[in-house]
Amino acid sequence: MTVSWTPHRFTGGILALDTANTVVLRNDPEKTFDRFDDPGEIARFAEAASGFRAAELGGRRLQAPEPGGIAPVVLSIREATDRLFRHAIEKGAIAAGHLPDFLTACASGLTGSNTEIGAPGRPFGDPATPIAFEAALAVSALSLLRDDTVARLRICPNCSWLFVDRSRNASRLWCDMAVCGNRQKANRYYRRRTAAREATIA
Repeated sequence: MTVSWTPHRFTGGILALDTANTVVLRNDPEKTFDRFDDPGEIARFAEAASGFRAAELGGRRLQAPEPGGIAPVVLSIREATDRLFRHAIEKGAIAAGHLPDFLTACASGLTGSNTEIGAPGRPFGDPATPIAFEAALAVSALSLLRDDTVARLRICPNCSWLFVDRSRNASRLWCDMAVCGNRQKANRYYRRRTAAREATIA
């Protein structure tokens, strides 16, 4: 079944976290599933991300012409990114032991790429030409190592997705208030009503 790559799927705030969040409900072994189980979804995700992450990418399009061929690299970067930064959020510091796998995975995404990145106003290179998805994913993941970004990383208490909190006072709770925030509000309301009803019966 094809995935509908809606704006909600891109609430991580940065390409690398949006990609990490393609594994749904990582905190629930019985319900978790991987949206990239079908490698064809990688190309569809890249196409959608080109629009939703246009500001981060400096307008450069993502290209994933052979998703089956790049899948192992993409999955390697995705899992290393999630492992490194989920631990950093939970423990308040980056685990040095997670860095070798993370850096190796990112290096694999950049291997063979002849693109030039990091020019002023062009963090992902020339917007006139597409960039390989795995290369862009590596650049995005490496950018998360900045101190100011690490301090603003969060885990959504509803769905367990990772996201960057860019609110002014760094107080954002949910990856998406319209989805996870409202679900939690509805759950709290239901629990209060149930408790009140049980108290009345008792």
